[in-house]
Amino acid sequence: MAKYLLKRIGQSLFTLIIILTVVFIMVRQMPIDGYFENIDKLDEAVIKSTLDSMGLNDPLPVQLKDFFVRLLRGDLGTSTRYSRGVPIAGIIAAKAPISIEMGVLSMILSMILGIPLGAAMARSKNGFWDRFGTIFIVLVNAVPAAVYYIYLQSYGTTLLRVSMLFDRGNWVSWILPVFSMSLGNIAYYAMWLRRYMLDELNKDYVRLARAKGVNSRKITMRHVFRNAFVPMIQYIPTSLLFTVGGSIYIESLYSIPGMGGLLVDVISKQDNPMVQAIVMIYSCIGIIGMILGDLLMALIDPRITLARKEASR
Repeated sequence: MAKYLLKRIGQSLFTLIIILTVVFIMVRQMPIDGYFENIDKLDEAVIKSTLDSMGLNDPLPVQLKDFFVRLLRGDLGTSTRYSRGVPIAGIIAAKAPISIEMGVLSMILSMILGIPLGAAMARSKNGFWDRFGTIFIVLVNAVPAAVYYIYLQSYGTTLLRVSMLFDRGNWVSWILPVFSMSLGNIAYYAMWLRRYMLDELNKDYVRLARAKGVNSRKITMRHVFRNAFVPMIQYIPTSLLFTVGGSIYIESLYSIPGMGGLLVDVISKQDNPMVQAIVMIYSCIGIIGMILGDLLMALIDPRITLARKEASR
């Protein structure tokens, strides 16, 4: 386990370095306007002096090296447009807590609704819950998320009698953003759990239990559900990516002062250092999620080994 974990961490760090390098190079290809306000009114000497002080006139390999050196020191740089001269770490530290709270709540809601829905779909194949769940999954996956997010906001705020703008002190205003953020994961959990449970229901041990007269509900919950949930485990941390993807739009839609809305703001204002920092954080979340998924699956099912000698997956 330790050897596998070290190997996965090494692979993840390499992947993260590649992502950051690509983002760094892409950002450096953008116009220098993103580092200045009212660049048309600035003198050429002032522009050159500012770019020199920021190291942006150095060769690209030198800039990349300096970037990673500062990153290892925990220095994410300073904002150039969003909050000029303010350390990026401080801005993110103020915004991250609300995104974390909202993300955790949406993940909990996704599991509370998605896992029972998937189990109900498998138990009533071609029945009401299966049809209902299938329609829900198709709608969530086929309709652009922006469409049903806007419908939820328009009709939900009227139904709940709350403002369209988020108010952290009013718990009712949390309902629509959290529910909207959880929709993708609810459909995701339901779809995959239904598939895994139906696969398990066709296996020999289920037929044997039925032949022995074991109660159908007992077979489903004690054996089928437990065995089907094992491969689902690896997707739970990875589904953080769905939450992150949804939060970027939802936080802007409800004017939530979190990381998702911040990313939209800094991109629109061309604050290149902040774009790099936020992309790095989101990349780390995705990579950590994938590692945790593999480890959780191995910890929950002792039959699974992560060692290559024993036929790793």
